[in-house]
Amino acid sequence: MRKINLILVDDHTLFLQGLKAALEEYDFINIVDTFTNPKKAFLCIKKEELDLVITDISMPEINGIEFIKSIKKTKPDIRVLAISMFAPLHNERNFYNGYLLKDTSISTVIKAIKEIVFNKGTFFYDELSEVENFTFSKTIVTKREREIIQLIAEELTVEEIAEKLFLSKHTVETHKKNIFFKLQIKTNAGLVKKAIKLGYIS
Repeated sequence: MRKINLILVDDHTLFLQGLKAALEEYDFINIVDTFTNPKKAFLCIKKEELDLVITDISMPEINGIEFIKSIKKTKPDIRVLAISMFAPLHNERNFYNGYLLKDTSISTVIKAIKEIVFNKGTFFYDELSEVENFTFSKTIVTKREREIIQLIAEELTVEEIAEKLFLSKHTVETHKKNIFFKLQIKTNAGLVKKAIKLGYIS
C-alpha cells in the first residue's frame, strides 16, 4: 500500500492534535503538515505534492467552500475530505470528495481516506448505516468524560463533581467543554438527551 501524503487544516487546535495523533498510527499515512490557518495551508498546497487535504469548513480566516474551490482550481487532482461539527448545506455537497462529522470514529475516517484516495470515490456520513452513525460518538468520549456525563445527569454542579472525583474545578470545566464540543451540544439538557441516546446513561 503506497503512502498517502496529506495535510490537516482546522482552527480548533485540540481537534487538530487529536486527529494528527490518531492518523499517525497508520503506516500508509504521511502527514506533511498541520495548519490552523487555511491561508498558510494553501501555500503548502501549492508547493507540495499532496494526495489529500482534510479540512474543517467553519474557519475564521476564510470560508471553507472558498478554500476548497481554491484547492480544486489550483490542484484539481487533490482530493478533499471535510470534517465538520455541522452538516453541509445540500447545495454544497459537490465541492467535497467526502464529508464526515467531528464525532466520527477514527476507523471511519480511515475508511473514508482509503475510498477517496485509493478508489477515487466519495464518502459521506449520511450514506453510512444507522449502526455506523450510532458508533461515531460512542468511540470518542473517554472514561473520565463518561463519569462526568453521568454526574451532570444526576444534576451535580461543577464544584460537586470536582469534589466527588478529587479534581480541580478548572479540570472539570475543561472536561465539560470537551464533552460539549465532541458531542456537538450546547446545554446540560442537550447533553443528557444525547447521552441517553448513545447509551452513556440510563
